[in-house]
Amino acid sequence: MKEYIYQDLCRIAGAAHVLRDEPMSRHTTFRVGGPAQLLVTPDGESLPEVIAYCRKKETPCLVIGNGSNLLCGDGGVDGVVVEIGKRMSGIRVEENVESAAPDRTVTAETGALLSAVAARASAESLTGFEFAAGIPGSVGGAVVMNAGAYGGEMVDVLSEVTVLTPENEIRTIPVGELGLSYRCSVIPERGYIVLSAALRLEKGDPARIQARMEELKEKRVAKQPLEYPSAGSTFKRPEGYFAGKLIEDAGLRGFTVGGAQVSEKHCGFVINRGGATAADICSLMEQVQRTVREQFGVALEPEVKFVGKF
Repeated sequence: MKEYIYQDLCRIAGAAHVLRDEPMSRHTTFRVGGPAQLLVTPDGESLPEVIAYCRKKETPCLVIGNGSNLLCGDGGVDGVVVEIGKRMSGIRVEENVESAAPDRTVTAETGALLSAVAARASAESLTGFEFAAGIPGSVGGAVVMNAGAYGGEMVDVLSEVTVLTPENEIRTIPVGELGLSYRCSVIPERGYIVLSAALRLEKGDPARIQARMEELKEKRVAKQPLEYPSAGSTFKRPEGYFAGKLIEDAGLRGFTVGGAQVSEKHCGFVINRGGATAADICSLMEQVQRTVREQFGVALEPEVKFVGKF
């Protein structure tokens, strides 16, 4: 990485927000991954300039959020990693005066954690977002992959999304134009970067909202290996099946490669038992896929995204 690129990014985003050779293990929930040559944490004002600069200099640029759905290679990431987080995490609640329905619009910046948005909605007695309270991700990533849990998905509550286009223009796009489906949207293929999302939520009973959030929290604690680093559900749900059930039926509960393991608590999760490398996790995932395919003829597709050098 040329020194002038580091200096220029320090000027754009502030020197305190540009790190050299930063371990990606500090920025993913798997807690694995080699160093990023440069890692930048911009605010809303500097983000477009950082992206435009990287494009102008033809410097590889990877945009991430909370890192909760990423597996970063042990060889790290060449170029610039742009981490959108606390500096772009504002949440605003507004009444929909043009609507006769008892609803509100919650506008959340891309770096806001889903748990924080759910807590704010609950504090405002707004219902519809309880399903997302325990998802360990940020708004931007949740929009990109149409995140969901316990019968709810982002598409159910989104009204519009504001993005930065490849031409460095800011556009607001209605939810119907985002192609949201199971863990999928058109956002990556169009090169959009999510800046904020507007959610339409209804007024509800505060006690019922809180009770539902507590109920889902208890289910997660009871059924998911939250005590270990992971990226959540490792594989997408195959049509007509459940990934965790297939893996369990294949006799792979507790299957281990190095520091990586198929969770004994929930076979749909691959966990970092301690000291796992990205290579361990990749090898384990490949062996799980091969075994399930051989036994049941079902192809498991990873839900986690692979970034960096493996």
